[in-house]
Amino acid sequence: MARLCNHRWTLAVAGCLAVCLTASSLKAQAPAESDVAPEEVREAWERTDYGSGPDRRIHFPRLEDRDIFTYGWIEYGIGANNWGAPFNGPVTMADRAWQGQLNQLYVVTEREADGSEGFDWGVRADLLFGTDSFYTTALGWDAYNLQPLGIENIASWDFSKDYGLAMPQLYGDLAYESVNLRFGHFYSILGFEQVPAIGNFFYTHCFSMQFSPFTFTGFLGSWSPDDGITIYSGVTTGWNNFFDGQPMTGDFAILNPGYPGASSNASYLGGIELESSDKKQKLAITTTSGNEVTTISRNPADGSLVGNRSLISTVYTNRLTDRLIWVFQNDNAWQFNANVAPGNSGQQPGTAQWYSFVNYLFWEFTPEWQGAVRLEYFRDNNGYIVSAPLRNESQLGNPGYWTGGFAGNFWELTFGLNWYPTDNLMFRPELRYDWFTPNNDAVPLPYGKPLGQGIGTGGDQYGQFYAGCDVVWQF
Repeated sequence: MARLCNHRWTLAVAGCLAVCLTASSLKAQAPAESDVAPEEVREAWERTDYGSGPDRRIHFPRLEDRDIFTYGWIEYGIGANNWGAPFNGPVTMADRAWQGQLNQLYVVTEREADGSEGFDWGVRADLLFGTDSFYTTALGWDAYNLQPLGIENIASWDFSKDYGLAMPQLYGDLAYESVNLRFGHFYSILGFEQVPAIGNFFYTHCFSMQFSPFTFTGFLGSWSPDDGITIYSGVTTGWNNFFDGQPMTGDFAILNPGYPGASSNASYLGGIELESSDKKQKLAITTTSGNEVTTISRNPADGSLVGNRSLISTVYTNRLTDRLIWVFQNDNAWQFNANVAPGNSGQQPGTAQWYSFVNYLFWEFTPEWQGAVRLEYFRDNNGYIVSAPLRNESQLGNPGYWTGGFAGNFWELTFGLNWYPTDNLMFRPELRYDWFTPNNDAVPLPYGKPLGQGIGTGGDQYGQFYAGCDVVWQF
């Protein structure tokens, strides 16, 4: 227990809370209410509208005359685990311990399509610089093609191991009345949490978000036949993929070219969103399904297989009272031809499965202070989808300096506060505890100092305490 309370970790918690409590003596303004719409069906933390939004600091009059606006935000944070390990286990985004991170310097230029009065068009481009950029890349765009490397999503616009550039969205919209057609590169519509910092309550992310697709490229249509119904349907090039095709030739060619549709990476993306007449409840069920490449092992020279990968995400949001909001998310996913050992009796050989359950409770203390708790259970049934540290895996020159195969159960419990001293400024301190129960003694551990320090080296701990805080300023 002495290690759990080492002085560096204690000082981090005390310092973060001291900053927030000392600053609370200042005269608080109405909290920031972003005028950036949540990404599709993904419901961001829904604060009450206090009639005041961030003051936008970037103005281009000639563009604004054409309803084209530019805005953004800066997110800077720091956090650490109680073991003194350089990486915070499988936690992404806020992954580096005791290292301040410029997570996001994010700039958006967009024209929103409004088809309520007839035909209209829209366009949007997002540019992300910071330590979060490595996790939003797409094959053949801001990540290298799979063909010459054999490993997915190695960032290509990076400047160092920690900082790089990404363009997670670049799309156009065509709208007419209740129909919208989107073409290009855009964020996923699955799940509750999202990449943009202003769309989340917590600094860190749940496993369900971290190990699901961040972006898609292709076509997505939406139709709202009624006020409380929105239907989504489209075709994409698959998980985090811009235009890279299946490797049918070369050193890393797939080993099962006879698999149905092996040469195609076309995937379906769609779902439905239902909202109650009083706007207090919302249910979103979304899915993606298509062929994806899976490496036989962490050594890409072994070649790869292709098989169907599907994910179904269900998110239910309920504003229980004026101050209390409950959100529940359930994800179920599987990958065929994953070349993994069966994790359950009767499971199809070679198939990987992972699923999760996440609960959120949000509470408004005052107009300037909100609190929340998140409890998640995430099972990587076959040790297929979770690996750590992902920053090493997303970099060239780090062969084997990560590990995976965490077959077992992940739990995480997170407590957080949001404080809005001005319209444009937000502080987000949080405390988090993660723990892991492996399927058997041969499974590597995902926490502790050895993680990511050697060839395929796992950690030496079953769990970790984490404390962190970030600041988000909108401009």
